[in-house]
Amino acid sequence: MNLPAIRAIGSRLRLAAPLALLPVLALTACGSGGAPGATAVGARASAAPTDDPVAAVRTVDSAAALLPDDVRASGTLRVGSSVGTPPGAYYPNGADKEPAGQDIDLADAVAKVLGLRLERQDASFETILPALGSGKYDVGTGNFGVTAERLKTIDFVTYINDGQGFAVRTGNTALGSKVTDLTQLCGLTVGTGAGTTFEATLTARKGVCAEAGKEPYEVQVYAENGATLTALQQGRIDVIMSTINGLRHQAAQPASRTTFLGEFHRLDVGFAFKKGSPLTAAFQAAVNELIKDGTYARILEKWGTTESAIDTSRINPPEYPKS
Repeated sequence: MNLPAIRAIGSRLRLAAPLALLPVLALTACGSGGAPGATAVGARASAAPTDDPVAAVRTVDSAAALLPDDVRASGTLRVGSSVGTPPGAYYPNGADKEPAGQDIDLADAVAKVLGLRLERQDASFETILPALGSGKYDVGTGNFGVTAERLKTIDFVTYINDGQGFAVRTGNTALGSKVTDLTQLCGLTVGTGAGTTFEATLTARKGVCAEAGKEPYEVQVYAENGATLTALQQGRIDVIMSTINGLRHQAAQPASRTTFLGEFHRLDVGFAFKKGSPLTAAFQAAVNELIKDGTYARILEKWGTTESAIDTSRINPPEYPKS
């Protein structure tokens, strides 16, 4: 199915499986998923949609043949997984059991195509990429955005296109309806996740306010998604910078009391591997098999992320230029 067709379906279906009210910060696709199961004070994690597009996935021999011999022999992969909140990865109803979400379904589907079993280990977002280099995990998941800086030490196999956006507490009109330039943040306090592309962007470009003759913005970094939203609701920060899909999902839940302020910078998102990993070709082939047979489109429809569909998976694409 081509991208326009997928997006056409998604425009009708992406909210077809609404989730229960969720007053928590959505998983940071290019940033922290927070501590496993973490939610804001008083939050209740939502139930998962019941359809299972992964169930029908079967092993594809041509893709599995691209795996290293030792991996095919063991039949398992160690996955460092950042589990936070919908739609990326979360624990349904806040229960400490099997996680659900777009990233979970896609990883499970890729594993089935390759004939592998995943040994998933919960980990905080900021620890996963360094742990790949040390050999603790074979692959990392957590909606990792592909950036030029990360490409120096990490290999990526893309599976979705997401990126950076902003949200405010509903009723706050100081930033208007959209953030298109970081100078709009001058004089404000911005909350974001630790070790994220958002933190990196805000830190690297903090000088824009001085150049514009304005008061600098302040960055508050949080290790947990729920803590960021709580800070917004209590007025300790003025705006959240996080993932486009996550903030859209969050704003659709009335109890979150947030308003999405639009896309700021698009990023490809991918499975993460240590540099030079022999697994990337097999993962790329598996994602493309899922795109070809329609499973990919059904997973994105399930989680309401169809607008972020890609046409084909790529290994280490360049970072999208900033508009």
